Amino acid sequence: MTAAGWLVPRLGSRRVLRIGMIGYCLAGSLLGLAGSLVAFFLAYLLWGTFQGTLEVAMNTQGVAVEQAGGRPVMPTFHGAWSLGALTGAGIGTVAVALGVSLSGQLLVLGLVSLMVLAAMTRSLLPEDRSHLDGGSVAATPRRRAWVSAGLLILCFIALADMLCEGAAADWSAVYLRSSLHASGVILGLGYTLYSFAMVTTRFSARRLFSRWSRHRVLPVLTAVATAGVAAGLMAHSTVVMLLAFVCLGVGCALVIPTTYSAVGEMASVNPGRGVALVSGIGWVGFVAGPPLIGQVASATSLRLALVILPVLTALVTVLLVLRRDSTMGLGSGLSENTELPLPTEG
Repeated sequence: MTAAGWLVPRLGSRRVLRIGMIGYCLAGSLLGLAGSLVAFFLAYLLWGTFQGTLEVAMNTQGVAVEQAGGRPVMPTFHGAWSLGALTGAGIGTVAVALGVSLSGQLLVLGLVSLMVLAAMTRSLLPEDRSHLDGGSVAATPRRRAWVSAGLLILCFIALADMLCEGAAADWSAVYLRSSLHASGVILGLGYTLYSFAMVTTRFSARRLFSRWSRHRVLPVLTAVATAGVAAGLMAHSTVVMLLAFVCLGVGCALVIPTTYSAVGEMASVNPGRGVALVSGIGWVGFVAGPPLIGQVASATSLRLALVILPVLTALVTVLLVLRRDSTMGLGSGLSENTELPLPTEG
């Protein structure tokens, strides 16, 4: 992601996205062909490299499209990502049931995706921010890098939100089994309901934002997540906890896409670099959060460890309410021009 944040301003997100998609599809196909553990890890490392590249390039292109159209469409883009994740899981499940090998699955999906996306990328905007300031990001002069206080707030919000998302993915079934003694299909229902709530909320975002402003919608949704998860942990009931995962999906759904949109609205921040920074820190939360919860659970209990989730969503809610500044389109607060120096490039 850091490398992509350097490349996108120079090459443009469309070009980086095309390169990343080719590498992503090919690297994914190699996973099923790995004949040793070392080869598998190398292929997986390559796959992750291109995924990080795509993460930055796609969201930077999304910022440009949203700014050009003047409509909040980033949540819809992320809703499509969530829908793709669910579809991929379904395809994998059916393929396993039919006895299709892993190498066969990945090879077919990789080639099909590559052909389809090669045609679709022709319609992407050729230069990022050309519709915003009349200049190409690729032509942005090299200068001392700065990060605003507002951007740091966005980074913390992304970190907190994606830690909650990682916890839902990794610990929902474990909590239902070990703490609530659920079994069977119920174990997978928690994350399924969470994902469904997230997809539904993201595809409903345009309608929500057309009726109410972001600074009203987002704190309400994150407050719903806080109340729902807190109630689920206190009730110690399977049904209530399943509803808590629904609330968490609703509360987390719009935070990340709106955060990326806010990066694009910050005039002092290059979109590619800003998205790379916010996305990279957010993924730290997604990857490191679940092990952190596991360590706390080992020292105490999983129920107590999961209290981290409503605490984080409550902090995000407070930030959204108190810091209604230009970083989130939320009124007054810390100015994005309150800049903190970072090391120079190179």
